[in-house]
Amino acid sequence: MFTNRILQGDCTRIVQLLPSSTVDLVITDPPYGVSYRDREGRTVANDDCVERILGVFDHVYRIMRPDTLCVSFYGWQAIDAFFAAWRTAGFRPVGHVVWTKNYTSRSRYLHYRHEQAYLLAKGRPPLPQRPLDDIQPWVYSHNRWHPTEKAVQILRPLIATFSTRGGVVFDPFAGSGSTLVAAASLGRRYLGVELDPQLCATIQTRLACSSEWRVANA
Repeated sequence: MFTNRILQGDCTRIVQLLPSSTVDLVITDPPYGVSYRDREGRTVANDDCVERILGVFDHVYRIMRPDTLCVSFYGWQAIDAFFAAWRTAGFRPVGHVVWTKNYTSRSRYLHYRHEQAYLLAKGRPPLPQRPLDDIQPWVYSHNRWHPTEKAVQILRPLIATFSTRGGVVFDPFAGSGSTLVAAASLGRRYLGVELDPQLCATIQTRLACSSEWRVANA
């Protein structure tokens, strides 16, 4: 009932309705609390106050199976709030991944040339047979669907390493659906929650196109 679906609505409420111990891997990119606006004027919903949305990790932890992993991107500006939410939920940090860019996405005191995520454990997940390097190459998505869109190519190695075929990959902040497209392309089941109904329609379109491509090239 709850897999291979996009649920439209507020993830902090929807996740409370999901059954416990049913998710095998979480990959998500929450709002960073920076009121981001791109060059086209696009914004990210609920990006003004991370404390309002980070409580979702309590329920993310609950719906994960024992001894599984969560990969969460984060904003360094709000790292204290992110870590407080993760630790309160019960997560234990077991790794950190940095994607290096060959371009500058923003300049302030420094040139911003990377993205980052923490690898968070529930329990004691088994070590992968082929661990990933903690420095990964960045692939630019061109932000076609979403102002902070992650490319499917950078998510596939995470899913391939930290889950198995048929497992459930969950993203409570689905955005443009890159996590779900990556999961489906690797034979995983997926579940996503997204607040914006237009983005939900975008995700359905991307998943349909991805499915058609796989069938045509099988």
